[in-house]
Order: sequence, then C-alpha cells, then structure tokens
Amino acid sequence: MSKSARQIAYEILLKIEVDEAYSNLAIDSAVKMYNPDSTDCAFISRLVYGVTERKITLDYAISQYLSKPVKKTEILTVLRLGAYQLLYMDKIPQSAAVNESVKLAKNNKCEFASGLVNAVLRKIGLNGLDYKNISSETEKISVTYSMPEDSVKFLIHHYGKENTEEFLKASLEPKEIFIRVNTVKTTTTKELKEILIRENVKVFDTYLENALKIEINNAVYNLESFKKGLFHVEDLSSQLCVEALELFPGANAVDVCAAPGGKTFTAAQYMENKGTLYSCDVYSQRTDLIKSGAERLGLSCVRPFVNDATVFNEDLPRMDRVLCDVPCSGLGIIGKKPEIKYKKLDDTKSLLPIQRQILETSSKYVKSGGRLIYSTCSVNPNENRKICDAFLKDNADFYSVKVLPHIERAVDEGDYLTLFPHKNNCDGFFIAAFQRR
Repeated sequence: MSKSARQIAYEILLKIEVDEAYSNLAIDSAVKMYNPDSTDCAFISRLVYGVTERKITLDYAISQYLSKPVKKTEILTVLRLGAYQLLYMDKIPQSAAVNESVKLAKNNKCEFASGLVNAVLRKIGLNGLDYKNISSETEKISVTYSMPEDSVKFLIHHYGKENTEEFLKASLEPKEIFIRVNTVKTTTTKELKEILIRENVKVFDTYLENALKIEINNAVYNLESFKKGLFHVEDLSSQLCVEALELFPGANAVDVCAAPGGKTFTAAQYMENKGTLYSCDVYSQRTDLIKSGAERLGLSCVRPFVNDATVFNEDLPRMDRVLCDVPCSGLGIIGKKPEIKYKKLDDTKSLLPIQRQILETSSKYVKSGGRLIYSTCSVNPNENRKICDAFLKDNADFYSVKVLPHIERAVDEGDYLTLFPHKNNCDGFFIAAFQRR
C-alpha cells in the first residue's frame, strides 16, 4: 500500500465532508482502491467512523485553543484526526498522534498550518476534554454525544432527557452483529451455534427465538455457513418488525420496500417457505440483490419484482399480510451511519408525503381481516406516529393493533412501538400494526 492508513482516512473524511459521501461506502471504495492489510483496514475504519461520529465533540475540543475558527476543511480534518487519536485511542502515544498529524498537514499542501496543528493538538493532549465553557444542559449533551443541539432538544421534548441521553450514548458504543437462523435449512438454533463455533465464531443467545449475536474477526460473507445459506445478517429491530406481521405457512404477503431483503428472508422463514411472498423495490439492481439472497437461503416462496410502492399495482392480489418499511431519515440508525445525525431535522419534511403515500397505497393490498405493518428506522415521531394517526383518521376500515405487547417500551405510545438500543438492544425503530375490518 503506497499511502499510509492515516492518509487514506484523511482522504475518506474529506470525501464525506465535501461530497457528503456515506462513511461506509467511502470506506469500501477506498479499501478496494488501496487494498490495505487487515490491521490498516481496521485502523482506517476506526479513524473514519470515530471522527465522523464524534465531530461536534472534536470541534469543541479544538475550538478551545483557537483564536478564530478554522475555515479550511483540509486543516480541520487533520485537527479532527489528531484530536480523535488523543482523546479516544489510548494505545496511540500522544507524540505519535501529534507528529503524524503535523506530517499529514505538510503532505497535503497545508504546511503553513503545521505550527497551528502542533500547538492545538499538544494542548488537547495535555488538557483533554474540558466542559467549563458550556453554558446549558442541552449544549453539554450535544457536545458529549456529538449530536446537534436542535436535535437534542427535539428528542428530549418527545422522549425525555434520560431516554435521549441513553439513546445517544448507545449510538457511540461498538456495533454488534445479529443474525437470523434460516429455519428452512437449519433444524435448530443449537445446530447453527455448533457450526459457527467450529468456524471460530463467538456466539451469544438473544431474547428473540432464532436470533443470535456473533463476534467475528473476519467478514461474515467468508464463512462457509453463510455461503451455504444457514443464516442472514439482520438487526433485532427488523426481526421484531417481521414478528409483528404474525405470518403463517401458506400466506399471501408482500414486502413493498424490500431491498436489500432482510425482512423478506425472515418473513419467508416464518411462512416455512410456503405460500407466496412478493418482494418489491423500484430498482432492478436491488431486486437482483433480493433474488440472489433468496437463492442462497433456499427461499423459493420469494417473488422479487420491480414495483413503485407509491403507485397501486392492479396485478398484485389482495394479501393476508403487507409490510411497508418506508424510506426515512434514519434517525434510529445513527450508530451505524453517523453522518445522518448532522442533517437538519427540517430535511425530513420532504419524506413525509412519500411515507404517507406508500402507507395509503399499501393498505389497498390488504384483504379483509388482513394485517398491515408500517415501520421506519427512525425515532422521529413526525415520520412515525403522526403518519399513523393521520392514516387511521382517514381509513375507517382499519383499526390499530398493539404491537408486540411483550416487548419493553421506553415510552408509552398506545398501540405503537418505538424501539431504542438502550431498552431493546437494537437499532432505533418504529412499528405500527393495522388490521382491516
């Protein structure tokens, strides 16, 4: 590899900042281009995700030792990288974090700022994080958990201070991998656990049947058990969403916004691979992903096809079960996609009519006595309970059903369920269930 790990991380962070690239896609692209070894790859990922998810905290720490804000993105990126190593990476000597950052500035046409980089980072290394100049409780939460203050106030208003802090704290913790046992190919969860252990995977039970947590040093898709289709990767929130559908063998069902297919695959397993499960997306390359995943898992009841969820399709039959997991702001998955939290709350407004339209269109596929699930990976009530309340008001032939009453709730929302990582050990997620009269 001709470029250092820090240089690659610097270039990825610039791409995220300037081009608004997604962190995971930018990392994948850089790894394919430079092909770093596994140690450097892990270091690059840690730097990029760490700086992205702690950006407000790092900028606050840097600002304490500046007479005026840094306007040049290249210099600020170098300072953030250095500050992150000093504050959050104990195994890196302070001298290395400072000296390598100075070198980074010089190597990227910012030699004129090398003295500034050196001075600021040395002071951060000496003093650490100091909150003495913070004036309010919401600002302290904002700086501590690197969440814009407007969003902090919004979450506190809807969920209270304790839930907000716990949610934001959980979003900064190491990410866990959950999998769904493919009951079509694997007889029992115990059997899959034994297979995974033989593949040197650490396996842990969860509170969900047929769901496991794993720890692995390699990529999941390299496992023989994955290649054989014995499981698929899926967060517990999505698995709970499918459980709320109350599927049965031989059902007629549709997943209207299905790609990349995780919920479809779990649904097919609940159906025991009997009946018909239409799995839709608006782009053919995404339905191709669903098709290849279903083939790997041996799920012949899945019917992937291209369809626009906002437009009613006369060719689809009436269904026992309909799942509409709509496009959303992603405010529940900021732990996995940290750049999402820096978007303005108002940016969500353009999604609301689309979400409502998909729900309205999806309801037309539900047969008498059938069930409709509306879900998002957001914890913004405007995308969730407000959409559902309006739907019920305008659709007297549907009534609300209490979602998964056995699952612990962080807040009481009547029949609806908002999942939180600190309560349910999963992504932030919303589920509502409706029954046709």
